[in-house]
Amino acid sequence: CKPHTPSSLPALLIIHTYTSALSHPPGLLSQPLPFQQLLAQRPPKRVVVRERGDREGGRAEAIDAVVIVEGRSAQARLAQETRGGESEGKSSMELAAARRRGALLALGALLLALAGAARAWPEPPHHGLGAGGAGRGVGAAGERWYRDLAQRRMESVRSSFGARRDLATASPAARVFHVTDYGADPTGATDATAAINKAIADAFRPPTNATMTGGIPDLGGAEVHLDGGTYLVKAPLTLPASGGGNFKIHGGTLRASPDFPTDRYLIELSASSSGRSYDYEYATLRDLMLDCAYRGGGVSVVNSLRVAVDNCYVAHFATDGVAVRGGHETFVRNSFLGQHMTAGGDPGERGFTGTAIRLDGNDNTVSDVVIFSAATGILVTAPANSISGVHCYNKAAGFGGTGIYLKSSQAWISNCYMDYTSIVAEDPVLLHVSGSFFLGDANVVLKAVDGVARGVQVVGNIFSGRDKGVDIVQLDGSFATVDQVYVQHNSATGMTLKSTSARTAAQGNGTTWTIDFSSVLLFPDRIGHVQYSLVSGDQFPGHTLRNVSGNQVVVATDKDVAATVHVLVDQNSN
Repeated sequence: CKPHTPSSLPALLIIHTYTSALSHPPGLLSQPLPFQQLLAQRPPKRVVVRERGDREGGRAEAIDAVVIVEGRSAQARLAQETRGGESEGKSSMELAAARRRGALLALGALLLALAGAARAWPEPPHHGLGAGGAGRGVGAAGERWYRDLAQRRMESVRSSFGARRDLATASPAARVFHVTDYGADPTGATDATAAINKAIADAFRPPTNATMTGGIPDLGGAEVHLDGGTYLVKAPLTLPASGGGNFKIHGGTLRASPDFPTDRYLIELSASSSGRSYDYEYATLRDLMLDCAYRGGGVSVVNSLRVAVDNCYVAHFATDGVAVRGGHETFVRNSFLGQHMTAGGDPGERGFTGTAIRLDGNDNTVSDVVIFSAATGILVTAPANSISGVHCYNKAAGFGGTGIYLKSSQAWISNCYMDYTSIVAEDPVLLHVSGSFFLGDANVVLKAVDGVARGVQVVGNIFSGRDKGVDIVQLDGSFATVDQVYVQHNSATGMTLKSTSARTAAQGNGTTWTIDFSSVLLFPDRIGHVQYSLVSGDQFPGHTLRNVSGNQVVVATDKDVAATVHVLVDQNSN
């Protein structure tokens, strides 16, 4: 017998038999078994009999019989599996016969095992023999003996379960710090700031001398567990200035109190006085609901390396939902952010403020995020950041909102859904926007500050507008320097296509052909390259490119001719 169930349940008896060796003593099923009295007192919850057939010609059958014993009743459930493909040809009668044989074998094996167990147990005390030796263990004393023996056996089984459970539990050295163990109120009725900060402080006691980048202490995978509670905080949850890496805070809700500081964040990874380049590394904030109560912000990550804000819901922020300053390689992913709880079309949308995600550091990634209310969805002020899979419907462009605002170079935006809210890029340098969907006149705006646009790609996007003549890419200001700017291969309905390259054809009879690209080309009065061809049937006139100005191309011939002129232009360089 081996224990396989919790200590509150009887044992699970597993019996292994082989059909080639199985025998049935005469009268087995009719013999009274002393062990049956024990079954009546302490019936096993579940008995599993596994029977395996011999191999015949490379073919093996396995029959697993599960016998559920309740008192003295028993029933069998069989599963038969045949390897080799021969079972597919069995008739239904053969399968039924095989199941009946298996059931009988399983029940016989069970009774054999019970009989053997009964014979192996010590006999009860003799209180006198009747004729033929009958009467052994009969009466109140015998019943008590069986009951006491059963009780002792069950206590032994329970003890073995306890030992197994001890082996399966986490080591006492496991670094999981439950905030409720520190007195944090999981109902949100009282302030939990001090208790949670104490749990964080204990988690930041490194278990070894191991370090990470720049000497950051390795915390060994420490977890600060919020236990699924809701906690009221009146001050930020701060991480020790000693720094640390390889840790996680997860699993609960934090709500700012009415007197929470308006210039702080619910969780702050900040230790600016440490003197190190980075203070925290491989930190994870996961499965958190952060309610800023229209006071401060949600999360502040300062001078940190490889931080993940994952599967979080940040709401009611007055400043920023998530702010990243310095450091690099912070990931914000699989999260929802919004100043107001709304699913779009909110009557108060004109009054939305705040920024959902602020990136003031480089090499960061925002992916698979929904931003449903804020004046600005994502604000990027540092280079080399990536944004993908983001759905922005934070505040319509018509109400003054911006989905993604870029104030720095080297930004990669792909596979996003800009829902009535636009992308704005100041003096774009090394900007890539592709594979995205723009709805409701949402577009890309290139804003001139110093008048430089260099290395820009807006390609392969889809735009859907409301037939108001809005350009898919719009210029805000004049650009003196334009180099390697590619706006092409986009599709639009209800909006005006703009591109940095265009082609058309003009047909007529005369000496001059003028082709105007002003309605198509993005930049005014800027054509960097022209390629044309003239088709005139049987005639061979002399022709030349006479003028290129104001986004117009003029082709002239030396005599009147009926011809078609094909022209290709681009604005990709000065």
